[in-house]
Amino acid sequence: MYLHIGNHYYVRKQDILGIFDMDNATYSYRTRETLNRAEKAGSVINAAENEIPNSFVLCRDGDETKIYLSMVTAQTLLRRAEEHLF
Repeated sequence: MYLHIGNHYYVRKQDILGIFDMDNATYSYRTRETLNRAEKAGSVINAAENEIPNSFVLCRDGDETKIYLSMVTAQTLLRRAEEHLF
């Protein structure tokens, strides 16, 4: 099963570690640091493209983790993840 996170990007549901609201999660210094380190390491995929990201999805990719930035809200992504349509 896959989750559509916007702009023709899909992630496997079983690889998702968490779905986070960008505004709420980035209040934390540690979260901002983690996002900065992941971006420098090339582990951030901007699925929002030209839009402002509303959420990010933390996924495992083998032994690594990837962070997908999405313009779709965290609530919508959570609702989609709970559905069994894909």
